[in-house]
Amino acid sequence: MVLSVLQGFGKKLLRVKVVDCNTEDSRLSRCLNTFDLVALGVGSTLGAGVYVLAGAVARENAGPAIVLSFLIAALASVMAGLCYAEFGARVPRTGSAYLYSYVTVGELWAFITGWNLILSYIIGTSSVARAWSATFDELIGKQIEMFCRSHMSINAPGILAEYPDAFAVLIILILTCLLAFGVKESAMVNKLFTCVNVLVLLFVVISGLIKGSLKNWNLDPEEIFNRSLSENYTGPFPSRDRLGMGGFMPFGIGGVLSGAATCFYAFVGFDCIATTGEEVKNPQRAIPIGIVSSLLICFVAYFSVSAALTVMMPYYLLDKNSPLPVAFKYVGWDGATYAVAVGSLCALSTSLLGSMFPMPRIIWAMAEDGLLFKFLAKISDKSKTPLIATITSGIVAAVMAFLFDLKDLVDLMSIGTLLAYTLVAACVLVLRYQPEQPSVPYQMARSQDDGELDSISEGSSNYLTKAQDKLKLSDILFPKITEPSGQSGSIVNICTSVIGVLVCVFCIVAVQGEFQVWSVITMTVLAVICVLFSLVIWRQPESKTKLSFKVPLLPFLPVLSMFINVYLMMQLDRGTWMRFAIWMVIGLFIYFGYGIRNSTEATSASNATENDNSGKHMGKINEPPIPEKEAFLAHVNDGEEEEEDNDS
Repeated sequence: MVLSVLQGFGKKLLRVKVVDCNTEDSRLSRCLNTFDLVALGVGSTLGAGVYVLAGAVARENAGPAIVLSFLIAALASVMAGLCYAEFGARVPRTGSAYLYSYVTVGELWAFITGWNLILSYIIGTSSVARAWSATFDELIGKQIEMFCRSHMSINAPGILAEYPDAFAVLIILILTCLLAFGVKESAMVNKLFTCVNVLVLLFVVISGLIKGSLKNWNLDPEEIFNRSLSENYTGPFPSRDRLGMGGFMPFGIGGVLSGAATCFYAFVGFDCIATTGEEVKNPQRAIPIGIVSSLLICFVAYFSVSAALTVMMPYYLLDKNSPLPVAFKYVGWDGATYAVAVGSLCALSTSLLGSMFPMPRIIWAMAEDGLLFKFLAKISDKSKTPLIATITSGIVAAVMAFLFDLKDLVDLMSIGTLLAYTLVAACVLVLRYQPEQPSVPYQMARSQDDGELDSISEGSSNYLTKAQDKLKLSDILFPKITEPSGQSGSIVNICTSVIGVLVCVFCIVAVQGEFQVWSVITMTVLAVICVLFSLVIWRQPESKTKLSFKVPLLPFLPVLSMFINVYLMMQLDRGTWMRFAIWMVIGLFIYFGYGIRNSTEATSASNATENDNSGKHMGKINEPPIPEKEAFLAHVNDGEEEEEDNDS
C-alpha cells in the first residue's frame, strides 16, 4: 500500500508535458522574423561586458591571450547553444529550458528550471538597470547619486543598497510599458539599439588597427623594468607579478583557462531566443538560425574588441572598470570616449531588454501549465502579449533595483542559467534516442498510464514502450536494430542519469581536491567510466525524425556541455549556494502547495481517469481506452469543438 502511494506520487513529480508540435496555433502574436531573433540574441549577449570584461580579464588573467579565452568560452557556449537550437526546432513553443525539461525529464525538474530562470532574469534586469543608471549618472557628474544620497539614504549595510536608485526604477517601468505595448515594437527598439552598439564596436576595432601596435603582444618584463614608464601613463609602477612572463601568453595556459571561465558568462543571454517559439513566423527554422548566428556575431565582436584593446595599450596598464576610454586616452584620441559612452548605454539598453523580454514569457508558460497562479496567464486581446506576467515581473524587478545593490545576488544568475544549460543538454541526449518524438501526441499521452516503465524511467521519458526481451550485454554493445526501441531508449535514459551523477562528483572532486594525488586518480576513474557510458549511448540507434537542425557529435558534445556547465556551477561560493537553497525552498512551497494539484497535466490525467471509470460502469469495457487522447486534444486546442476532438 505504501509502495503504491509512493509510486503514484513519483509519477506525479515526473509526468511529462504533451505538446502537439504539428499545430501552429498560438495565443501570442506571430510577428517576429529571423533578423528580429538575431538582433534579440546579439542585444542580450553583447551587453556591457564587452566594454568592461575584456580589460579586467586581459589585465588580471590572460594578457593578449584573452582572444584565446574568448575563443574557448565561445566554444563552450556554442555547445549549449546547439542543444537549444535543436530543441527550438523540435519543440517550437514558449518556455525555453522550462518547456524542454517538461517534455523530457518531468514536471518537478521543469518547475525547478523555470523557477530559477525567473530568478536569473529578475536579478539580471535589476542589476543591468542599476548599471545603466550608474553609467548615465557618470556622464552627468553623478547628480543622481548625490541627490539620492542626500534625500533617500538607507542605513542598512550588508542588507540593502546605500541609497535607492529611483532612476533605475524609471528605466524598468518604461521598458515594461514597451513590452506590454507589443512584441513587434519592442523588437524594433531592440534592433535600433543593437545596430548602434555594433557600429560603435566596429569603430573601436578599426581604431585599434589604426593606432595599435603588435609590439604590445610581445612585451618583455625585463625590458619594461629597465626603462621608465610611458609618458601617457601616470599610474604606479607595475610589479613583476602584474607583468607575468610577458609575451602573448604572460600568465600561461592556466591564465587563459581562468579567463575563459570568466568570459563564458559574457555569452549568457542567447537563450532568450528560445522563449519566442510562439511569436516567430517560422520557429523551426528561425530559432536555430537566430541562436547560432547571434553566438557567432558575439564571438567575432568580443574577439575583435579584445584584440584591438590589447594592441592599443599594454595589458598591464589596462583599466579594469573603463578599459576602452582609458585606451583611447592612451593613444591620444580623447574624443572617442563619447562614442564609447553612447555605445555602452545602447549595449546596456539591449541587455536590459534582453533580460526583461523572456521573463514574463517564462512566467506565462508556467502559469498556462498550472504550475504558477492562473491569473498570470492572461493575454492582452489588443497587443497579444502576456500582460499580467509582464507587469508583475516588471514591478518585482523594479523593487529589487530600488532597494538592493545586488552584488551578492548576481552569482545566482549563473546557477539558474547553468542549470538550464545542463538540463537542456541532457534532454537532447535523451530525446535523440527515443522511439517516439514529442510530435506524436496520442502515443505519448497513452504511455503515461499504461504502466510500461517504472517511475524513474517513466519520468525520464513517458513515451517509451515496454522492452519485450530480456536485456543482454550483446544488445547493449551491439544492438541489432536500426530504429530506436523501448529497450534502447531505456538504456540511454539509465546511461544519461549515471553520467549526470558522475559529472557532478567529478566536478566536486576537481574543485575541492585541487589536483592532489587522490583527486587526480578519482577524476581519472570517473572520466573513464563517463567515456564508457557515452560509448554505450553512441552504440544505440538514433531517431530518424527529420528536423531543421540537429546537434552534431552526439553523444559526446552534450556530455561535454554538461561537464562544463556543472564545473562552472561548482566554482561558485558557499554563500551563493545558500541563497540558491532559500530561493528553492520558496519555489517548492509553491509547487507542492499549488502546482502539483493544479497543473494542466494533472487535470488531464484526472479527467481521463474519471472518463475511463465512467465508461467501464456503462458497459464499455471492450472499447479502446481513448480518454487520454480526448483530454490531450482539449488541452492543446483549448476550446475547439467537441466533434473536432472526436474526429481527430
